Amino acid sequence: MTIRTATAAIALALAAAPAFAGEVRIMWYSDGVEGEVIQDLLSRFEAENPEIDVILDNVAYQVIQEQLPIQLASGQGPDIARVTNLKEQAQHWLDLRPYLSDPAYWETNFGDRLDWMREEGSDAIPGFLTQLTLTGGFANATLFEQAGVAIPGEGATWDDWIEASRQVMDSQQLPAAFAVDRSGHRISGPAVSYGANYIGEDGNPAPIDDGTMAFAGKLVDWTSQGLMLPEVWVSAAGTTYRAAADDFINAQIPFYYSGSWQVANLSTKIGDAFDWVAVGTPCGDAGCSGLAGGAALVAIKYTQNPEEVAKVMEYLASEPVVREFSERTLFLPAHAGVVAAGGLQFQSEDPNVQPALEKFVQASTETLPASDALPAWRWANAYYGALVTRISQVMAGELTLEEARPLMDQDIADQVAAAQQQ
Repeated sequence: MTIRTATAAIALALAAAPAFAGEVRIMWYSDGVEGEVIQDLLSRFEAENPEIDVILDNVAYQVIQEQLPIQLASGQGPDIARVTNLKEQAQHWLDLRPYLSDPAYWETNFGDRLDWMREEGSDAIPGFLTQLTLTGGFANATLFEQAGVAIPGEGATWDDWIEASRQVMDSQQLPAAFAVDRSGHRISGPAVSYGANYIGEDGNPAPIDDGTMAFAGKLVDWTSQGLMLPEVWVSAAGTTYRAAADDFINAQIPFYYSGSWQVANLSTKIGDAFDWVAVGTPCGDAGCSGLAGGAALVAIKYTQNPEEVAKVMEYLASEPVVREFSERTLFLPAHAGVVAAGGLQFQSEDPNVQPALEKFVQASTETLPASDALPAWRWANAYYGALVTRISQVMAGELTLEEARPLMDQDIADQVAAAQQQ
């Protein structure tokens, strides 16, 4: 297997390179250790299938978000890609069904989320989730203990959490009480917890509603009060993603809202520096909902080697490989058979890991219907992009929240109109 680390500057050339017979190129990004794990698994596949040459191009997530769509729009790209923008780009995915030895296996084990990556009305099998994710919070238990502040319990609201975190901030002389990743996706579960609904009756985007504005207003107020770490949201423009993981890892904030995919990252980088816990999603007026999602490995329909692509995908989607991948990466599996069998032995000596993953499993049962509908909705990313762009401008003092509301509606409408013209 050939392994390449690609920067944004060379990613286009790598993925657009013509494939030879028996060659399969995979564009892959990593949040934690999963790049190393997939390399090991694919090396075993190649040993068993010497006629297939697998080329793994490791790229930054920014390449997946910004460069891959350009490649796909021109009818090019890798043979397989690991992506999070599933529905909006569904027209570029290959239907593996004609090439699979057992399509029923995929329907049984991945069927409940295949719609997340299908075009509307399609029964295609484009790929599978490499992991199920859920947004949620993390608390630095050591900082809370040192401050003598109790970690809020079940049913605690966002206001409860920010107040407790403020007390820790003041006691420990920290730069901020909390941070939320700069992402429209990340704030959408909390917005739903305050009654937000993004989807209109006709399936098109609904106008920005009071529930959405309620949580947006809280974020703006908390930032203006110096409670949310301002650099996370105001240091970037447009829809640029910025995580606050490093701020939490460096013990600069006692409360961090991100998601389950951070567990491996936190465990690796924090080590025994302090104790941390996963806390689910704080509550709003309507509930305590996170937002499910995940990264998927999808086949690209512009491949010249669909049979070989299907063989690689069948191997990676097999039950024993999914189980091993999940245990080694500390990801929640999205394979029904693996989940039903239970007994996952997450490979970590960190005592914080197993309880954190169990907390996310519990929180996955508390999501609200308006949140559950978003992963398979075509216009979710248009909504997320408008939210993060305009809320950041309000935080930076460029707009008022009242001025931002119609601009968000217009941003979303523009995205819908542009997509429908293609």
